[in-house]
Amino acid sequence: MKITLPGLRSIRRLYALFFLALFFFLLIIADFRRMQGFNVRLFLELDPLVAIGGLLTSQTLYKGMIFSVIMVVLTLFFGRFFCSWMCPLGIMNQIVGLGAGGLRPSQRQGLNAYRKIFRFKYHVLVVFLVVAAWGGLQVGLLDPIALVFRSMVVSVLPAVDGVMGLGIYPNGPVFHGGLVVAVVFLAVLLANRYLPRFWCRVVCPLGALLGVLSRWSVFGIQRDVEKCTGCNKCLLSCQGGCEPNGAWRPSECHLCMNCLEHCPEGALHYGLPKKGSSVHQPLDFHRRRLLETAVGSVVLFPVMRHSVSATTVDFPMLIRPPGSLTEEDFAKRCIKCAACMRVCPTHVLQPALLEGGFEGLWTPMLINRMGYCEHHCVLCGLACPTGAIRRLSVDEKIGRPPFVEPIRLGTAFFDRGRCLPWAMDIPCIVCEEVCPTSPKAIWYRPITITNRDGHAVTLKQPFVKPDLCIGCGICENKCPVGGKAAIRVSSVGESRSSTNRMLLTTHPGTPFSG
Repeated sequence: MKITLPGLRSIRRLYALFFLALFFFLLIIADFRRMQGFNVRLFLELDPLVAIGGLLTSQTLYKGMIFSVIMVVLTLFFGRFFCSWMCPLGIMNQIVGLGAGGLRPSQRQGLNAYRKIFRFKYHVLVVFLVVAAWGGLQVGLLDPIALVFRSMVVSVLPAVDGVMGLGIYPNGPVFHGGLVVAVVFLAVLLANRYLPRFWCRVVCPLGALLGVLSRWSVFGIQRDVEKCTGCNKCLLSCQGGCEPNGAWRPSECHLCMNCLEHCPEGALHYGLPKKGSSVHQPLDFHRRRLLETAVGSVVLFPVMRHSVSATTVDFPMLIRPPGSLTEEDFAKRCIKCAACMRVCPTHVLQPALLEGGFEGLWTPMLINRMGYCEHHCVLCGLACPTGAIRRLSVDEKIGRPPFVEPIRLGTAFFDRGRCLPWAMDIPCIVCEEVCPTSPKAIWYRPITITNRDGHAVTLKQPFVKPDLCIGCGICENKCPVGGKAAIRVSSVGESRSSTNRMLLTTHPGTPFSG
């Protein structure tokens, strides 16, 4: 019996299914119940754009990003294989774009021809790299791995879990701004109905980076000009629009290998160039246009950076996860991937909208009415792929010896106009009961008053001892007052900042007055 070996397209499909399944597996197990022993950061650590962006902003390469260096080396050898073989968003785009198969051959060939609009992604890449060189890590806005991870964590998985009850999330979370994230993700997928792999061909900055590297790849698609009859059947399912029927464009080719299967003459092969192979096209972009994009980025980013943002002004309601670096360093490392939000057991970590300015869009913040920081939980630091949230031990977080002080996220403040014992003469000590510190940061002062009916009532009016408060937010979360809680946590007093303090000072030890 003759055994037929699978072609490269079949092998690519198997790899794509494997990596897509691996992505969802790591995504689903990435919570406090199941993540031990698994590297849930793997796909984010494979991302060269994240590594280069972080290197430009912080001048450091986080140790987990060594995988991205391997990816760069492989791309220089084999070409832009990541986009069709490993990238979860690229594979999803390819699946959604399969609807083009119902079109006439001439229409499919037209859709898969190269277009000048494909140059746009190189401008996107230049913007992100220039901004990163200025100290702003914004690649996570459009990086495909960060985008798909954020979309799954914040919108898709909660919706699926809510409808089907799969137990992916233990508490059925609702994420701040989840609808906006869902709309962006849906737009990325539906764009494939207009043009197959629209995101990958036109917008993706990681694809642009890999395309630049692929220009010098050792292996590639080779066309035998003597065998080629010009039938253009290779364009029927071309994923990159890379013109395998003419002068092949290695920077646009996703190495889907579809052209090899469609060629009736066997004129195409993947490998080293042979005698009689066609020439390859260089990168197609206008240097002057890219220079204009770079100059525009140089001008606009400082304006954005020095406008009101969390890196220039302390936002009291912008509370970062435990272990977060100083806001300036945090902004240089956070890629807005939402990995920390995925592992948070109480779902207090939520994507910021404009609470920290545009630069802080989609970065994690605590919204204590939606959860609280579990006293002994340090999972967010374990999940962070870039070190924006450093890894803590439980001892360091709670201040157990040999550590002197706990990690403080902020300080709780009472709103006496809403607090039941203060404003309405109604007994309540919920905040004191749930306070996890020892001794408790919330204490109360018994007081006997005469209420409106003339009856003596003993109340316990609560107070906060600031030097004991760690800003975990459980008091705000459990406060029985509807709407805005009667006790709210502010970032004032957070451990990571030496300036975000309760009392302004002109110099150490001197209170500000003026």
